[in-house]
Amino acid sequence: MTDLPAGLGGEAAAGTWTTAWVVERPGPIGSGPMRRVERRIPDPGPYELLVEVGACGVCRTDLHLAEGDLPPRRPHCTPGHEIVGRVTATGAAVRDVAVGERVGAAWLAGTCGVCRYCRAGRENLCPESRYTGWNIDGGYADLALVDSRYVYRLPADLPDEETAPLLCAGIIGYRALERAELPPGGRLGLYGFGASAHLTAQLAVARGATVHVVTRAPQARRLALELGAASATGTGVPPEPLDSAILFAPAGDLVPVALEALDRGGTLAIAGIHLSAIPPLDYARDLFQERTVRSVTANTRADGRAFLAEAARVQPSVRVTRYPMDRAGQALADLAADRITGVGVLVPEGRAG
Repeated sequence: MTDLPAGLGGEAAAGTWTTAWVVERPGPIGSGPMRRVERRIPDPGPYELLVEVGACGVCRTDLHLAEGDLPPRRPHCTPGHEIVGRVTATGAAVRDVAVGERVGAAWLAGTCGVCRYCRAGRENLCPESRYTGWNIDGGYADLALVDSRYVYRLPADLPDEETAPLLCAGIIGYRALERAELPPGGRLGLYGFGASAHLTAQLAVARGATVHVVTRAPQARRLALELGAASATGTGVPPEPLDSAILFAPAGDLVPVALEALDRGGTLAIAGIHLSAIPPLDYARDLFQERTVRSVTANTRADGRAFLAEAARVQPSVRVTRYPMDRAGQALADLAADRITGVGVLVPEGRAG
């Protein structure tokens, strides 16, 4: 696939070219690691869908990819794995999705389907797993190619920009909540309160939990209280021992802080794909009395379906900051500087505001 700087494909036949962002040279977001290019519109493979992007969520994983915290898995990859759009073309083997349907594409883009993890329903651990916006081009683009077997049908009554965050922030938050093993009516701590946490908090409250939030951003603390958190603080420990906690912030130094806040038998789930170094843990203080630390790795399609069904019942409020597609770099810079409350979403030019 040929990349050209955006605007240099004018001599091509109308409709032949499409625009996308690529990570050209990973580095600090202020150094401009991404570039907008023009590409030839691809033809879908046998099981693929060509989707016109109506919205794409801005995730911290995209920032890690642009800055090089996640080593690129292919050169000039297009980020974005919270894609909502309409199908414009289908591959020859696609039978259950039609042109014109509204679909969502999430982080998990493909698996082998035959390894012991896939056969056991743990496809998130498949050694051959592939990811949208990391192994394959994602949704920071006008058009995206996705595997029809890994997309979700979406509720018709929720706008594209409010649906897109459900496809990663929502799904990963759901899996983290399951991994944290929150008991009925339990006490849950959330460390960091961005896109995923603000959705997870609403699920937990709807399940009857008491939610305590620790986040450095004052506007995020206000949002947490608006959404039903019992407390929100910038530092320190929650006002009562926790049954479960989820670490959303990519800060390893918060692991012992969260563990110390757990009651006996409590569980900490670490939700990020990237985490800075964890300080040494003290066994008696941090782990004894059967406290547990668990990682969260991607998601399964079953997670996605279960979360979307629960979200349809709970109808969480999705706090969105819209950016036109041509300001993707600014959206990531705002995310890096904690200037986004809730979740940033890229939409086609003319729909932001």
